[in-house]
Amino acid sequence: MSPQLYAVQHIKRMRGGSQSHLLRASDGGFYVTKLLGNPQHNRVLANEMFASRLGQWLGLPIPDVAAIEVSGWLIEHTPEFCFESAGHSMKCSPGWHLGSRYPVDPLDDMVFDYLPESMFPRVKNTPDFARMLVLDKWAGNADGRQAIFSKTSKQRKYTAHFIDQGYCFNAGEWTFTDLALHGVYFRNYVYAHVAGWDAFEPALTKAEESEPLDLWRCADAILPEWYDHDFDALQHLVETLYKRRLKIRDLITAFRDSTRQPFPNWKDSTTQVFMPSAAAQEQFA
Repeated sequence: MSPQLYAVQHIKRMRGGSQSHLLRASDGGFYVTKLLGNPQHNRVLANEMFASRLGQWLGLPIPDVAAIEVSGWLIEHTPEFCFESAGHSMKCSPGWHLGSRYPVDPLDDMVFDYLPESMFPRVKNTPDFARMLVLDKWAGNADGRQAIFSKTSKQRKYTAHFIDQGYCFNAGEWTFTDLALHGVYFRNYVYAHVAGWDAFEPALTKAEESEPLDLWRCADAILPEWYDHDFDALQHLVETLYKRRLKIRDLITAFRDSTRQPFPNWKDSTTQVFMPSAAAQEQFA
């Protein structure tokens, strides 16, 4: 962990099932922080680290992730630093937690959880929604795809950032359900540009050509306490993910052929025209 990050200020509690918190860290950045002991599972911290680094390796706009230390003093002096369950509060524990860097300054810049279709042309990286399917299908994201849209005061267009990878690998189960509508954005207009397999490049080919070492480089920053020191389970997860790289096209195809009909502009290229070689053409001339 170099350089080491530690929380210096609690900003606010965030929405969502993991009950994360927005913290200012020692590097001056802001981090949405998922905590050990959260209501979902400790493994969602491991999932966030692994899937986020894997997505960045694929070239996707995913926020940086890092281990961030939260002190007992900060927890003790911050009443909001607790988990809520069935009307009861339980204080969070100090230690190393998972921080996902906020893409802009939350005090000065604009961030939206959703943009209507009429505003979508003002997003400058719309092709990344299709490429993100490569990661979500490969990693078995059992949740809907979440995105936020940010813009500084000097920018004219928004940037989409893909957040919350906690339900990749089926949250705490580390299994793959592979349902057609898992891991997809809830509005079809983000996929309107998809006309064929080129829309998923270069992420798709990079995933298919990945080596085990590539995956381990993405997993090596996961802290053992985030998966209860069960290294055998982590090794099995990495090995399974490596085998799944050749299923990605089938999983995207299942989404394409689903009742959602997400790719209305897809040009079917499954029928291939056989072109005989020059020698064969001479033989039959």
